[in-house]
Amino acid sequence: MKVSTIYQKSIKSPSDFTLLKKGSSNAKLGYKISTKKWNGSRLYSLTLVERETCPRTCHHWDDCYGNNMPFAHRFSTDGLMPKLRQEVETLLQKHKNGITIRLHVLGDFYSVDYVRFWESMLLFNDKLTLFGYTANPRNSEIGKAIWLLNIRFSERCVIRYSHNAESNMLGEWYAAEESFEGNSFNCPEQVDKVKDCASCGLCWTTQKTVRFLSH
Repeated sequence: MKVSTIYQKSIKSPSDFTLLKKGSSNAKLGYKISTKKWNGSRLYSLTLVERETCPRTCHHWDDCYGNNMPFAHRFSTDGLMPKLRQEVETLLQKHKNGITIRLHVLGDFYSVDYVRFWESMLLFNDKLTLFGYTANPRNSEIGKAIWLLNIRFSERCVIRYSHNAESNMLGEWYAAEESFEGNSFNCPEQVDKVKDCASCGLCWTTQKTVRFLSH
């Protein structure tokens, strides 16, 4: 039996809906980036199906954040990449200062081919920037592909590994649990030091490990 979200009716086909949602629809994210890096870029987010696209090793496999999101639209991977390409190109025509995509509110990088899709999008769209998190292990095939993505587009792509660790090389960025005692900083949005991600930017500007409070 395929593991998936507990909210099966919330899974939507990419062909029927807009995939990339404005950051303003999520109070945590915000919309217009006001930090020095990526300033003026408009923030959008993508949500996939939790568990279906996630590695079984994720430490939030059983208590996934998605368990508390019954009304969120989750997009299946069938026809996902062609539709994403179309939407990204349309948004880049609209926003001359570029767009930033938060990958992924739910779900994860589900294949090496999917990572390479984002590599091609960054290669051909210099006003596109990405940030997000992955539960894929750093040394897995997908994890290695993400590391190369971070390396190749170091100024425009920051995907943090969701592990309790400190970075010791280029392309490694980490997001730790609340229990982590290493060199890190608490997510400023979670402790009410900033309004939202768009006005903070530390996740894509500092290589120090970010620590998230348990949800």
